[in-house]
Amino acid sequence: MGLMSFIKEAGEKLFHIGEAKAATPTAAPAAPAAGAAPAAPAVDVAALNEKAGAAITNYVKSQNLPTEGIDIKFDGASGTVTVSGTVPDQATKEKLLLCCGNVQYVAGVNDMLVVAQAAEPASQWYTVVSGDNLSKIAKQFYGNPNKYPVIFEANKPMLSHPDKIYPGQMLRIPPAA
Repeated sequence: MGLMSFIKEAGEKLFHIGEAKAATPTAAPAAPAAGAAPAAPAVDVAALNEKAGAAITNYVKSQNLPTEGIDIKFDGASGTVTVSGTVPDQATKEKLLLCCGNVQYVAGVNDMLVVAQAAEPASQWYTVVSGDNLSKIAKQFYGNPNKYPVIFEANKPMLSHPDKIYPGQMLRIPPAA
């Protein structure tokens, strides 16, 4: 449990342009001067945060990860997603956290998940940099570039192909077998 950091500018584009930024509270608008045009309507920050949380939940569902009993909330002011509830195993927990964090405008994920069966060891995390590929990452962590399928399988369904990784994306690196 804790806060995982992500690169805010990288990730799935789930929100409409400016939607996540609009969820950031701003100073209260000043009253219009006499004869001036009325001010723009106030932004409903809570509604935008709720809409963004629902978009992230729908993205998690689209990855065939469980969302029943899982609560996903977004705070636009801090760019933080809070995920709580109970998941069946460590791998599911890690995939849920990655799904929530690898979203544009998300800077961090507050992990409040509980694992029902904590029998497996936790994975390491790796943030992709320009020039990376799964073989290079596998060589770094396992000493063998041909072990890239281990990383690919550990990040499915978020990864649809071993060559489709991007800078700023965070990946699960399971323990060496």
